[in-house]
Formats: sequence, structure tokens, C-alpha cells
Amino acid sequence: MKGTALRYSDPLELLVATILSAQCTDAKVNQVTPALFERYRTPEDYANADLRELEQAIKPTGFYRAKAKSIRESCRMMVDRFGSQVPRTMEELTSLPGVARKTANVVLSNAFRVDEGITVDTHVMRVARRLGFTEQKYREKIEQDLMRLFPREQWFPLSNLLIAHGRKVCTARKPNCAGCVVSTLCPSAFTFG
Repeated sequence: MKGTALRYSDPLELLVATILSAQCTDAKVNQVTPALFERYRTPEDYANADLRELEQAIKPTGFYRAKAKSIRESCRMMVDRFGSQVPRTMEELTSLPGVARKTANVVLSNAFRVDEGITVDTHVMRVARRLGFTEQKYREKIEQDLMRLFPREQWFPLSNLLIAHGRKVCTARKPNCAGCVVSTLCPSAFTFG
């Protein structure tokens, strides 16, 4: 199963792109990152970046001041604590500024093929509730419900399937229940269909 829609060539690029994707579309991030990745190639490059220049480079992604600070501080921590490498555990990744479970799950599963959890973005939150997999409202609790329902080997494909389904079929404003392959199993199809 194909992973994230974010374009990257190494774990550092994926980490940066995932931080940028908060409150931003993957398509917009993919427009910004080629020039960014050309300019900043290593954790040291980001750690030593002029904050204002970094902010300007990522400005189209929104919340650019907070994101620039998180990226720079995360890379400083990688240089100081992790030998200039992107950490490979949930605990280490979530110790980085601006990195919560969602970002850590994206990096671990896509860059390292490590499934410590399920990536729960807004699409997964919506689709999981509509399909009756959870009644929870908070992503950590939704993740826990999904982890109990599905075996670990399905976590990576599950999150990607739910994300794709939420983007293309089970959209926020107008779900396409008539075109949905699981509508007969979906408790929400009666509401929307």
C-alpha cells in the first residue's frame, strides 16, 4: 500500500514535510518543499538556519512562525541528542518540539516501516466515527480504539485507506455514499445517503 501523499526522499525530509502539513494540505506542502529541501539538506542546516529566512521559505503552509521554530528546534535536538539522525522510536520522536503522535506515526510507518500506532488525521477521525469504529472525539482515543480493533500488521494500510477514503469519497461536507464501496456496512450511510 502506498503511504503518505507527502513527497520526500529521506526521513528528515518526511519529518519536516509532516510538521509543515499541520493545518495545511499535502498538495501545498509538496509545492513548498522542493525549494526548501534544496536549501536545507541536513539537520545542521535547519538547526543553524536564520529563523526569518526559514519562516519565509515555509510561509505558504500557514502557521509558519511556529512551524519554523519547531523545525529548527527539532533539528537542534537531533544534532545534540540523536547524532544528527531522525529518531526511530515513538518516545524519541515525540520528544522533539512540534512532533506529536500523528507526526511520529507518519514518520515511523513511512520512513522506517515501524508501526507503533495509527496515523489519525482529520480524515481518519471523520471516517472512523462514521463507520462506527469509534465514538471518541480526540485523536489519541480514536487511535486507541482503532488499535484495539485491528491487528498491528493492518495499522499502516488502514490509516492510508481511511485517509484516501476520506479525501475522495467520505468527504466532510458531502459524502458520496452512492459511490462508496462500504456504504452497506456504514451506519452513517443512512444519514447521508
